[in-house]
Amino acid sequence: MSETFLTIFYTFSTAFFTLALSFYIITCFQWFSYKLERVIFHFTRPLWHVVFFIIPLVLFYTTGRWFFIYFYFAYLTCIYFWHKKLDKKLVFTARIKRFFVFLVVAICVQILFAFLSENTKIEPVLPIVVSLLISHFFEKFNALNFRKKADKKLANLPNLKIVLITASYGKTSIKNFLYELLKDDFVTHKTPRSVNTLVGLIKDVNENLNEKTQIYIAEAGARLSGDIAEISAFLNPHIVVVGQIGEQHIEYFKTIENIRATKLEALCSKRLEMAFLHSSTLKEQGENILIYDKNLKDINATLDGINFTLNEKHYFTPLLGEFNAINLAACIGVARHLGAKDESISKVLLGLKNVEHRLQRIDAGGKIIIDDSFNGNFAGMSASYELVRSYAGRKVLITPGIVESTQEENENLSRIINEIFDIVMISSPLNARALLKHLNKPEIIIIKDKTQMTQILAQNTRSGDLILFSNDAPSFM
Repeated sequence: MSETFLTIFYTFSTAFFTLALSFYIITCFQWFSYKLERVIFHFTRPLWHVVFFIIPLVLFYTTGRWFFIYFYFAYLTCIYFWHKKLDKKLVFTARIKRFFVFLVVAICVQILFAFLSENTKIEPVLPIVVSLLISHFFEKFNALNFRKKADKKLANLPNLKIVLITASYGKTSIKNFLYELLKDDFVTHKTPRSVNTLVGLIKDVNENLNEKTQIYIAEAGARLSGDIAEISAFLNPHIVVVGQIGEQHIEYFKTIENIRATKLEALCSKRLEMAFLHSSTLKEQGENILIYDKNLKDINATLDGINFTLNEKHYFTPLLGEFNAINLAACIGVARHLGAKDESISKVLLGLKNVEHRLQRIDAGGKIIIDDSFNGNFAGMSASYELVRSYAGRKVLITPGIVESTQEENENLSRIINEIFDIVMISSPLNARALLKHLNKPEIIIIKDKTQMTQILAQNTRSGDLILFSNDAPSFM
């Protein structure tokens, strides 16, 4: 075999290895919102970094040309099956496509320089680092232009009322329920899905708001102190809702006080008219602050719906979950402030349906399936367990526990689970130890491969069972 052919083969193979390595890296970056710190320090599967990044690089630099036997027959096979089993695969957004364009150009430039200098050996790290840096600065520049466009658009919508919603949990439900209460009386737009970052909100303003929009309902999330302040400074909302404060994302904020302070950054709006705050914010009711759950009482949640009283008026909704009465209290407060009538509110409540994957009831094959896979906090999850406590048949739970919270919260959840369920399926190793600590009554099944979930359920459940999907951790958790 000629030396020229081998040189071309090894050059091509190194370029191919660079692409494969980058595929793993950029997938991780997309999962964690392109934050390097989160990918390095908050990654819950560090062994993946070892197997798919560190070991391959060590072998590349230490085994010479023998490396490519490992690459073609081991690494590519491993990364193929790793990707195939992921439930949250890489999405080829415009940003991802741009990154790979930068990467291919960087690889080609490196190959060109290598051949011009007659040093035909290329390596994978440099083009990856260069591409990540170029991508980072390009996206920053892009974001600045989009921000200027969005600022100008908001300035040209002087009659637009903006409602900003933030909370440790429940904000998406509040957003969706409030939209239902307002959409018949106002031209209303809400942020799509769970869009709640500054970048996502800027994109939504640019693409979806127009001169006819009267009310914009925006959801705001945070991972760091200052995130909500940045969003509030951009939108300058007229109405703010700060929902329940809890230990969600405690690993980023360190203390509940930091979480509370970050959520309350929403109040820094320059044109704030009214704030609707949950009692867990520890703020006092005042001239433009209403503690929306203060006069909420007589909550009765069953598998048929919720009865509750707010400000001495009785309401009923077919929604499931006691916590939804709290979410609706905020929505009713905002709707009343904007001029909605009690009769209209009561009528809309009767037709509300649970947000998809949030206590969504499905009857199939004689089984009651309750999909609560988007509910990932202690208050909501424990409330859903209490909801099914009185069910007469077997109760089956599928859960990974509470993601991005404390071990203590998961242990407390374990105590409640132990009292209520007959079968418990643990769907992630992340909190398995904490969940198993107090489980001694139910049958326990550890799901090692989520792709086998349907088969496991078919083998272990029967007609008459109630099956509750409680939270869902993606496979990288």
